[in-house]
Amino acid sequence: MLISVWVSGSAQNKETLQERIGRWKNDMAEFNSGRKVVEQEQSVLDTLSWLQAEQALKDSSFVIEADAVTFKYGTRVQVNSTTNFVSLNGNRAVIQISPSYVYGGPNGVGGITVDGIASNIKLERDKKGRVHFSMYVTGRAVNATVSISMTPGTNRAVVQVSPTFNSNDVRLEGILIPYQHSRTFEGTSI
Repeated sequence: MLISVWVSGSAQNKETLQERIGRWKNDMAEFNSGRKVVEQEQSVLDTLSWLQAEQALKDSSFVIEADAVTFKYGTRVQVNSTTNFVSLNGNRAVIQISPSYVYGGPNGVGGITVDGIASNIKLERDKKGRVHFSMYVTGRAVNATVSISMTPGTNRAVVQVSPTFNSNDVRLEGILIPYQHSRTFEGTSI
């Protein structure tokens, strides 16, 4: 009798274990299908952001809110996107780099702000779908070529600011959004 109880108890444990494995497999399948839906939704949002960013470039009304800045000798710093940006609205361009959270700087927000008039604006798309935008910015404290690149499917952009009279190039990385949606804070211009 003891053997028959042990065998029937063992069979119940195997069924319970198989049922648990079956439930786990069902839960994982449900989780993975939910994850695929989230990935599809993110893909749609990325595409919409890309199209909106490309239109903002065409309209010459955009802001690139930078979250990282790379200086001349390769020093890369994470920065606040509300105080580090490149913008163009009509023909007025602003370049603001404020990597310091402590020091006020000439612009009052930890760095430097220069503005000027944009000219020689060019917008091109290469064979792989990347968008390249360039402009020349001339102002009281700035003469620089500004080059922007965006990869298809995202509104992430890379900006290269190359001053005409020195080699203090600066690279900014961030998101490109329409000017009217910007949340940046512009400091005092030089």
